[in-house]
Amino acid sequence: MRLLFLGDVMGRAGRAAVAARLAGLRADWGLDFVVVNGENATAGAGLSAAHARDILAAGADCVTLGDHAFDQKDMLSFIETEPRILRPLNYARTAPGKGARLFEARGGRKVLVAQVLGQVFMKRPFDDPFSTIDATLRSHPLGGLAQAIIVDVHAEATSEKMGMGHWCDGRASMVVGTHTHVPTADAQILTGGTAYLTDAGMCGDYNSVIGMDRLEPMRRFVTGMAKDRFTPAEGEATLSGLFVETDDRSGRATSVRMVRIGGRLQEAQP
Repeated sequence: MRLLFLGDVMGRAGRAAVAARLAGLRADWGLDFVVVNGENATAGAGLSAAHARDILAAGADCVTLGDHAFDQKDMLSFIETEPRILRPLNYARTAPGKGARLFEARGGRKVLVAQVLGQVFMKRPFDDPFSTIDATLRSHPLGGLAQAIIVDVHAEATSEKMGMGHWCDGRASMVVGTHTHVPTADAQILTGGTAYLTDAGMCGDYNSVIGMDRLEPMRRFVTGMAKDRFTPAEGEATLSGLFVETDDRSGRATSVRMVRIGGRLQEAQP
């Protein structure tokens, strides 16, 4: 199976890049399933129902959220009616929506997508992500009902993401980190056959401070004082993420490659 994961969509620039390029990538690369993290697609904070529809219409099969899952209040109700939107598994038990779901990919094959939030350096004490994802993976063994399993680790600390990659090794096709908006260079296949990348980066304008217009973050760093709100940068966005090919029988990864398309981080693609 040919899988694509795209990192955090950041504001209008990120949405425009996904809308302009994703359909072409699906056709050119013969993609079977696409997951997009939409955590910051609406003004850099959360995801509105309208923008969720736009990302799905652009070609995403599933959209994951994160710690800003419900910053846009209409997502509280929209996520209950749209099964292709996932919030973190270890969010509050009373939170609306689901944190994992089995989807149908091209050719009738099944893909399980799950998302967990990290605990290290995060602002709120979420439930333990390791035991939470463990229960999900035990109930959906790789190569059984699910021909592929994708885990989005929305976390701050690189060490916690790497720990999650090894925790899921051999039990997931792909474990990819999100949240920091800075793409890492450690794409690899772990010893158990799981494709791994510490952070997919963002789909946004990299002539910025993690996707935000530079002026206000720089002012706060230099002076320690806030003057204006953060606003997403609106230059040409780079699509950042991970492309993975898997063996249908085992569900394990056979190849992995980082994705950097357009903007300032353009590089050769599969």
